[in-house]
Amino acid sequence: MKPSHTLVVVDYGSGNLRSVWQAAVHAAQDSGWNVQLSSDAGQVTAADRLILPGQGAMADCMRELRASGLLEPVLRAAEHKPLFGVCVGMQMLLEHSEEGDTPSLGLIPGRVRRFCLEGRHQPDGSRYKIPQMGWNRVHRPVDHVQHPMWQGIDDGSWYYFVHSYYAELDDPAHCAGQTDYGSAFASVIARDNLFATQFHPEKSAAQGIALYRNFLHWQP
Repeated sequence: MKPSHTLVVVDYGSGNLRSVWQAAVHAAQDSGWNVQLSSDAGQVTAADRLILPGQGAMADCMRELRASGLLEPVLRAAEHKPLFGVCVGMQMLLEHSEEGDTPSLGLIPGRVRRFCLEGRHQPDGSRYKIPQMGWNRVHRPVDHVQHPMWQGIDDGSWYYFVHSYYAELDDPAHCAGQTDYGSAFASVIARDNLFATQFHPEKSAAQGIALYRNFLHWQP
């Protein structure tokens, strides 16, 4: 099938780009989508939809996004095109991060906080560790149970997390998935044409690929 639409994984120098791209390519098999990993502003601008990954420190990701010349193309695309943020790419959609006292993109009202779990114990008696690293469940709030991005995915599915910071939203309506680590936090956020996950879909087996596949068909 000849590709008729383009999905671009935004390459601004953050880590984990190739694994996100490979997972998106896998999700797009036989779908008619052309999946690109691109640092070209023209290709980002021309894309039908974008994935914004992120890995490492927030300040580094924001600095690299600006230095790459892709900040403005991403902001323009986010006004009307479907955009999927991943890990720090999700945190970048908010207004500010405690990590490095870093202003971010301001697309969704809220801020990024560090887990404060020192000395606390999990139900099994072990201490909470920071970063949270490993598999955890994602449960959908009532308002987002039927969100098209969750089509065919069981509530309470397991996803793979690696993070020390979490999203604190101004409007609970923007929480499309919750996870418990010490307390409940927004592990998935959504507003209009924006959808983002704190976890790594590309490291989350079939349910992660299903999210990328749903993203190709989502019509916000």
